Parts: sequence; structure tokens; C-alpha cells
Amino acid sequence: MTARTTDPFLLEILRNAFDTIAEEITITIIRTAYSQIVRDSLDFSTALCDAKGRTLAQGVCTPMHLGAFHDALTNMIEEAGDDLHPDDIFIMNDPYAAVGQHLPDIYVVKPIYYQNVLRGWSATLAHHSDVGGIVAGSNALGATEIWQEGLRLPVLKLFDKGKRNDTLWKMIALNVRTPDMVLGDLQAQIAACATGARGLQQLYERYGVEVMETAIDDLNSYACRLAEAEISDLPDGTYRFTDHIDGIGEMPEPITLEVAVTIDGARAVVDWTGSSPQVAGGINSTLPFTKACAYAALRSLMRADVPNCHGFTEAIEVRAPAGTVVNPVSPGPCGARGITGYRMIDCLFGALANAAPDRVTADGSGGSTLPTIAGRKDGAIFVFCETAMGTWGASLQSDGQEGVPHIGANQSNVPIEMIERTYPIRIEHYGFVPDTGGPGRRRGGLAIRRDYRVLVDGATLNVRSDKRDHPPHGLMGGSPGQPSMNHLISGERTRALPVLLREPVAMNAGDVFSHVMASGGGYGMAWEREPERVLADAILDKISVNAARRDFGVVITEGPEGLSIDERATRIARGGEAA
Repeated sequence: MTARTTDPFLLEILRNAFDTIAEEITITIIRTAYSQIVRDSLDFSTALCDAKGRTLAQGVCTPMHLGAFHDALTNMIEEAGDDLHPDDIFIMNDPYAAVGQHLPDIYVVKPIYYQNVLRGWSATLAHHSDVGGIVAGSNALGATEIWQEGLRLPVLKLFDKGKRNDTLWKMIALNVRTPDMVLGDLQAQIAACATGARGLQQLYERYGVEVMETAIDDLNSYACRLAEAEISDLPDGTYRFTDHIDGIGEMPEPITLEVAVTIDGARAVVDWTGSSPQVAGGINSTLPFTKACAYAALRSLMRADVPNCHGFTEAIEVRAPAGTVVNPVSPGPCGARGITGYRMIDCLFGALANAAPDRVTADGSGGSTLPTIAGRKDGAIFVFCETAMGTWGASLQSDGQEGVPHIGANQSNVPIEMIERTYPIRIEHYGFVPDTGGPGRRRGGLAIRRDYRVLVDGATLNVRSDKRDHPPHGLMGGSPGQPSMNHLISGERTRALPVLLREPVAMNAGDVFSHVMASGGGYGMAWEREPERVLADAILDKISVNAARRDFGVVITEGPEGLSIDERATRIARGGEAA
């Protein structure tokens, strides 16, 4: 690692300039994307990279994507070799041949030239509404091999020397259920890549090649040193945690995630040895995705303003045995690997709670639930999917946040109005569920319920969710959160659905899919919670009067002026005074 030679003030200016370019790439996609999964759920990511494929800056997007960009670009650069030109645009998605993530996540990447020399890459990744395969939306939980999951794209050129590859565009359109959406989102990614290329070229024009190339190396070195210093602040040792994904289908078999995090001076090693073998279902996590989840978890514990560039990842080593659910070998399916990514981050927080209990939260809702409802309206195919977020567990200082994304994915629930305007779906319930947050000195966030009524016959429902048999854990004596639940309501009949559907289920006009997400776990002992906080929750209908007494030992009465604390009864209930 070389010593910094760039003036520190200039380095900070350039760091912020790189961040700004990455955000401009992001904004371009938001403004031009066609599908709701990209435009409204924000299930995409952007990065500005140097000529070696090292990330210089990331858009405020999905950390579970971003940590994999370096592996993907390194592979793409090797595949491209000398066949590289200023007006090329590359595309790829294959988890094995192109170091992708899962097939719906398609990379579109543009080389950036200045003075006829490759200087960097403008990189985007977007989750597309459909890429074919055995289920609409291409998140086939029941897939047993990757060939069932959809269209696989190795490293290819969408444009070669500025000329559009019409054959490839036609192949993509022919193999997806929503070609207008998919091709529209690809064009949004192309436009975003152009935005990033212009931004980096302008910086080279302003500061010159020598200054820029030195600053790029210095920024990565600086990020690595900061990350090493942050890791050094954690006590040395090996910290372990075991968690489970409920499993797939009507008779689920739990899938084990076992992690050991070793802090040794300025280095961190994340080892997933002991995790389940890869499964015959679409939840296997490819190694770049597994690495990205480790980077996201450890980066979130760092208090310093560490640059979001490749350098900080150099202080972290990730080990994942081949042939396991965290590093499958081909042809292992991985279309719904997102649920495993969220659970890996949660598992890492469980381990790191022993090293830094003041920096982590109790377990939360487990990331996004991904419902996909597909069918036909007026003869045309529709595929609705969203990443429904979310609730956090409590922390040392605060109650669990509600209506927020998981730390692994800075994504958003699609607005009700946008769903109802675009699809034959009506949202009939959307809100918090009282009495669900895990009790603790700090209470876990409440569960969220969202009900979808289908307005046409012949639709299908696919669901990726979790945390029913293994609900969110609490920390430091806090109670667990409430489990998730899926119901299909058809007339007078209500049917409980698995958390992970092996096969889509049929829906007809009037049927309702009702989903309750898991809530957040509590932090600390519940009877240490200040009575005034319990009363405030009761006034806001976050907890009931009965739950206040049962879970927190706080007796609340209702009088002419509203709810109030019966202080003597509370002392008795908490064992501080004889009755």
C-alpha cells in the first residue's frame, strides 16, 4: 500500500466528485426506467469504477449488489481482453459465466475513455421484471437447476463500436414475458452509463491524468487504512452465530447459516463453514453476493466516514466452502438468493453483537418480501413484483425503526396509487400491526401488513418471504419479534401459504393475498423499559393496554383525560412493592 501523495483537501474534493457522479447515474435510472421494480422499488445499483474495475463510488442503492461489482467487472475485463472500444456497451447476468448475482439482475456497463486510453467504467445493475424461466418474474424458488430460471447472458456486447447488436436485442425480447419493460429498463441503464462516462471524462479534463490516477490509488489506500483502523477498534476474537432460513414449500426443511467472524488486529475474516449444502431450490447465494453481504454488514459498524470504494473491502476476507448455500457450484439455482443475503447480514449482526453490542440492532423483518402476481389483462401479460420492506429490531439506544428498508437493500415499497393505476390489483390494507414489536428495554419495530386483491381471473402468485418458524431474535435479554404470515383468502376460505412457495398458486378475481411481515426483536429486558415510553406507545396504538401490562409490567388506565400510568399498580406488577 503506497502512502498518500494527493493533497488531502483535493482528495476529499475528488471523493465527493466521484460520489456525485455515481448519484447522477442513479438519478438517470430513476428518471428513465420503465418498470416499477426499478423505478419505484429502486431495486438497482450504480457504481463508478476505475480502469481495473475497482469501485470509486457507489450510488445510494443496494449494498448487497454493490460489493459484487468488483468481481463482476474483473471478470468482464478478462473476458473482453483486447476487444474493447470507446463506444462499446457490455451486458451480462449469468451467476457462473459472468459473475452475476441472479438472472433478473442484469449488468449494463460502459468503458470510459479519455485521450484514447481506458480510464474507468460506468456500471449499472438493475433487477428486471422478468427474464423468462418457469415462473413469471423469474424468482423460481422451486427451480432445481439454473436453466429453469431464465435467460442467461455471458459477457456480451449490446453495442460494439457504437453499433447496436440487433440480434441480441431480439433474443432478449423473445425470451422475456415483459419485453417493453425489460428493453425500456435496459435503455435506462444505457443512458445512465453515458451520464457516468461524461462525469469522469470531465474530471480528467479538469485535473489531468497524473492527478486523477494518483488520487484514485490514494482514495483506495485511504479507505483501506480507515477500515483497518475501525476493525482494530473491535476486540480480537472469534464470534459465532447460527441462524436458519425456514425452508421451501409446504414441508420446509430448515437451511442453516453458520458464521464465524474473526477479528485479528486490523483484519476481519468472515467464515461460513458449517452452513448447509446448496439446495435444490432457488435460494443459493453466489460467492460475489456472499462477499457483498459481509462487506455491507461490517461497513455498517464502522463509525468513521469510510469512502464507499473498493479499498475498504481489502481489510475483509470472506470464506465460503464451494457447494454450500453460500457458494453454490453450477448448475445450482439462485433466482431467489436475496432472502439468503438478508439472512446472512442478520446472522453477521448476531455474531458481531458479541464484539460490538452498542453498534448492532436486534433482528428485524429479514429484508424484503417479494410477492409476484402475474396474469393477463385485456389480453396483455402483466407481471407485478415489488420488494416490500420493512422493520428493524431495537438497538441499545432506540426502538426498532418502522417503514424502512433492510440495511442490505436501500429499496422502497411501491406506492399504492402506482400499483392500482398500472395493474389489476387493489391494495386493501397497508399499515402497522399493533402488539407485534419484540418487547425489550427498547422495543422492536412493528410488523407491517399489506393485502393485495386481484381483479382478474387466471392470475398466479409467487412469494419469497421468511422468518415464520425462526422469528427475529432479540438481543441482551430482549424478546423475539413476531413471525411472518402469508394467507390466501378466496371467498369464505382462508389458506395459510408457506413463506417460500415452491410453485406459484392460482388466484382469481376477488382473491386476496394477505402478508404480515415479521416484526423486530427487542433489546434489553422488557421490564426495564421506562413506563413513559410504554404509555406513549399505548397512546399511539402501537401496543394495547393488555400488552403493556403483560409484556412490560406497566399498568395503564383510561380516564376522562385519556390513558395514564397507574404508578402504584406498576410498581407492584414489576415486583417493586407488595400488593
